[in-house]
Amino acid sequence: MSKQIQEAYIVAATRTPIGKAPRGMFNKTRPDDLLVKVIQSALAQAPGLDPALITDAIIGCSFPEAEQGFNIARQSVLLAGLPRTVGGVTINRYCASGITALAMAADRIRVGEADVMLAGGVESMSMVPMMGHHPSMNMNMFTDENVGMAYGMGLTAEKVAEQWKVSREDQDAFSVESHRRAIAAQQAGFFKDETTPVEIITRTPDLATGEIKVKTRTVDTDEGARPETSLETLGKLKPVFAAKGSVTAGNSSQMSDGAGALLVVSEKILKQHNLTPLAKFSSFAVKGVPPEIMGIGPKFAIPEACKAAGITQDQLDWIELNEAFAAQALAVIRDLGLDTSKVNPMGGAIALGHPLGATGAIRAATVVHALRRNSLKYGMVTMCVGAGMGAAGIIERV
Repeated sequence: MSKQIQEAYIVAATRTPIGKAPRGMFNKTRPDDLLVKVIQSALAQAPGLDPALITDAIIGCSFPEAEQGFNIARQSVLLAGLPRTVGGVTINRYCASGITALAMAADRIRVGEADVMLAGGVESMSMVPMMGHHPSMNMNMFTDENVGMAYGMGLTAEKVAEQWKVSREDQDAFSVESHRRAIAAQQAGFFKDETTPVEIITRTPDLATGEIKVKTRTVDTDEGARPETSLETLGKLKPVFAAKGSVTAGNSSQMSDGAGALLVVSEKILKQHNLTPLAKFSSFAVKGVPPEIMGIGPKFAIPEACKAAGITQDQLDWIELNEAFAAQALAVIRDLGLDTSKVNPMGGAIALGHPLGATGAIRAATVVHALRRNSLKYGMVTMCVGAGMGAAGIIERV
């Protein structure tokens, strides 16, 4: 017997501040501790809901090894003090891991397999470097037809900049605006509703006394945005990935640490526990593109997500387009004709950071709270994905 498709409602959405890697505020904070913090915070936002009702926790992570290995989803569920009956699974779609986790959690609700799901993402690029500690590629990736799979992300950005004719000047100007918007949003306090403060504990040995000095401080603000960023300062940076290229450290996303979590429930749970829905997860789409131009992926995922949600692109009120690189973000914006006033109104990954597998969940929290704060209807999280993909998820305020 077929089950009726039901709505999946988001009743809690939160994230940590984003730290710079590898020498930022979370460089000695374990990723599972960051994830535990947002899991506990998300549950606190749904008072009266028994955690034992959670069927599963689906958590995205781009490099699930070392400090973020051992199925960090299940480990963090237990470390957060949830009942042992709550499951946990770690999933990986690189930069789209967090939004894919949310989509998968929503799907379990939709088809009636669960009434309460936890979704999120986590990444410590300080503790687990890009590509992991021991990368080992299949040698067939270096054959002519597959070589795009072996390209570094920066080189794919160079390919997009070249093919879509995105100038260095435009990339730098886009990056300056990302920082400007992020600083303005921070000063206005717009990130407060979505951010869970994190207490950092530092232990330092005193060699003279043999004692361990313990210091604690609470952080609540993303540390990547730089008010001094200007066209002049960015213009002095040299290309990183190609000798005569245009992609620099200044017009690329920052390596970062962070985590995000969302609680998704069915309508039955809403009514039974008198919960207030923040939004509902409307649709999700993934499309593949040639790996060597992976940055253009959102161009193909966005129309599919809009179609699945039953809306047109023009109906999107708020768009979180992950700024992996200014080159690819601009190529997507121009090809789709996106309204730049609706794209990353509070800055993007170039200013705020990009903790890989966590970004989708983090930016989903941004969309949920931005829609409510501004009385808007439809928001979207979208990004390009390594190995040649684009992903897009649409969230609707209710």
